[in-house]
Amino acid sequence: MTTKTDTTPTPVLRLPEATARLGVLIGSAAALIGTFLAWTWTSAFPGDLTVTGYPGGLQVITLAGSALALLFTLSGYGIRGLSWLTPGGTNSPVLFLTLGVLGTTGYAMGAISQQLGGVVNLDPGAWVSGIGALIAVIAALGLPVDLPPEAGTGEKENAWQRLRTSLKAPNPPRAKELPAWAELLIIAASFGVGLYIFAYGIDAYSELFIGFLITTSFGATALFRAGLIARLNTLTAKHRNVTLASALIAAALFPFTQTDESYALIGVNILIFATVALGLNVVVGLAGLLDLGYVAFLGVGAYTAALVSGSPQAYFGVQFPFWAAVLAGAAASLVFGVLIGAPTLRLRGDYLAIVTLGFGEIFRITMNNLNGNSGPDLTNGSQGIPNIPDLEIFGFNLGISHDVAGFALGRSANYYLLMLLFTAVVVLVFRRSGESRIGRAWVAIREDETAATAMGINGFRVKLIAFALGATLAGFAGSVQAHVSYSITPEQYLFANTVPPNSAFLLAAVILGGMGTISGPLIGAALLYLIPAKLQFLEDFQLLLFGLALILLMRFRPEGLVANKRAQLEYHETGQLDVPDQQQLPEGTVGTSKAGA
Repeated sequence: MTTKTDTTPTPVLRLPEATARLGVLIGSAAALIGTFLAWTWTSAFPGDLTVTGYPGGLQVITLAGSALALLFTLSGYGIRGLSWLTPGGTNSPVLFLTLGVLGTTGYAMGAISQQLGGVVNLDPGAWVSGIGALIAVIAALGLPVDLPPEAGTGEKENAWQRLRTSLKAPNPPRAKELPAWAELLIIAASFGVGLYIFAYGIDAYSELFIGFLITTSFGATALFRAGLIARLNTLTAKHRNVTLASALIAAALFPFTQTDESYALIGVNILIFATVALGLNVVVGLAGLLDLGYVAFLGVGAYTAALVSGSPQAYFGVQFPFWAAVLAGAAASLVFGVLIGAPTLRLRGDYLAIVTLGFGEIFRITMNNLNGNSGPDLTNGSQGIPNIPDLEIFGFNLGISHDVAGFALGRSANYYLLMLLFTAVVVLVFRRSGESRIGRAWVAIREDETAATAMGINGFRVKLIAFALGATLAGFAGSVQAHVSYSITPEQYLFANTVPPNSAFLLAAVILGGMGTISGPLIGAALLYLIPAKLQFLEDFQLLLFGLALILLMRFRPEGLVANKRAQLEYHETGQLDVPDQQQLPEGTVGTSKAGA
C-alpha cells in the first residue's frame, strides 16, 4: 500500500501566509517612507541624502525597489488590475524584490558609516528604511514557495531544494490574446523603459551605481520569476522585425539622452565590444569552436585601418576614404582568419583552443617587434600608431560637434551612431547566416561533428567559413575602433585584462549572454564593459569579483542570461525549461540533460 506524500510548498520561515504578506507590506511601506527622510546630516556623502521630503541618490533606488515590492505584494491578494504582474508566481518575485531593497539600503548605510566615520552619522530616515527592508525580507521568507506545475509528487523539499526551486524558470499559463497594436505598444514601451534604465545606470556615480546594480539584478530576477520576461519573450518572438526595429530606435536615441560626452564614449566602446562579441558568437556559439585569441582579429582590423588612415606616424603615409579603410580592415582580418584557420581547424577541442591562444599572443608580440630594431619599422612597436585622424563621411566630420534637431552631438555621439549602424549590419549578417543552410551546418558540427560528417557535411569547409566570417566581423569593428581611440598599441589586445575588449572578456560576454543568440552577446558585452568602467575604484578586485560572478552564473544559469531552447535542454532536466510548455519543443526532442541521458 502506498501513501500519498504531502507536497505542499513549505516556506523557509513558518509564518501564516496572511501574516507574512502583511509583514511584507508594512516593511516595504516603511522602507519607502524612510526615503523621504534624511539619511545623514552632511552632504559630504555623494547624492545629498540630507533633504527631507525629496529623495536623492541611493534613496531613489530604494524608493523604486520598495514601490515595486508593494505592487507585487498587492498582486498576491488578487486585486483586480494587478494580477497581470505575476502570471508565473506571486511569492518568489516579492522575495527577490525585498532582497534588492535590503541590499541597496544596507549598502547605503554601510557606505555612509565607512566614509563619514561610524553609524552615528546615520539619520532616522536610514534606520527606518533599513529596518523596514529587513522586516520585509523576513516576512517574505514566510511566504509559500512558488512551485512549478510539474512538482505534483515527491517528498517535501529541504531548504536547499526550496532555494533551487525559487530560482527555476517559471511556467506561466498561456496569456490572453491581445490586439496586435497592444502587443506592439508593449514591445515599444519595454524598450523605452530599458533605454531609461540604461541611461540612468551609465550616468550614475560609483556609489549610486553599486546600489543601482544590486536593485536591477534582484529586480530582473523578480521579473523573470514573475513570468513577465517569458511573456515579453513570446511577444518579441512573434514580432521579430518590430522588435529589432524598436531596439535599433531605442539605441539610436541614447546619445540624445546624454549631456556628458564621456558617457557617449562608453556607449561607443560598448557597441565595439558587442559587435566583436557577436562575431565570436559565430565561431563559439554557432560552430562550437573554442577561440581564445579572437581579440587578435580586432587588432588586425584596427592596425590595417590605422596604417591607411593618414596618420603622420603611419608607415605607408596614405589616407584611404572611409569605406576603403573599413573594407581594408575587414579584408585583412578575413585573410588572417583563413591563413590561421586552414592549417589548424582540423584540430578539435583543447588543441584548437591552445593554437588560437598562441595566435593571439603571436599577433601582440609581432606588433611589438615591428619597431625598426627587432624588425621592420611598420607599427612603431610598443608606442603604437598615434594621431589617427577622425573619419569624414560625405563631408561630415565625425570629430566635431553637430546640431541635430536642436541637440548638440559631440565627437563620441557621432561615432556612437556610426558604430550603431555597423552593429545593425553585423546583427543582420549573424541572423541571416544563422538561419541559412550553412548556419544549420554549423549547429550540426557543434552538436556532433562525426555525425554531421557522416550526413555529408564537409566539416573542415564549414568550420573555415565560420572562422573567416567571425574574423571579418571583428576586423569590421576594429577599423572604427582605431579612429575612436585616436591611437592603437599592442597592449590593447591582450588575452586577459581588467579593461575590455580582450579575448577572455569577449568569450565571457558570449557565455554570459547566451551562446548562439543575438541579444545574448549584446547584453553580456554591455554588462562586462559598463560594470568595470563604473567600478574602477575596486582596481585589483575587479577580476576577483568577475570570477565569482561567473561561478555563480555557471551554477544557477549555465545557459546564459538569454538562452535558446537547445541550450536549456542541454543544461536542465525536464520541467526546468524557459518554454511555455513541453508540447512546443521540437518534435523528437527529449527534455533530459546529457548526464541523465
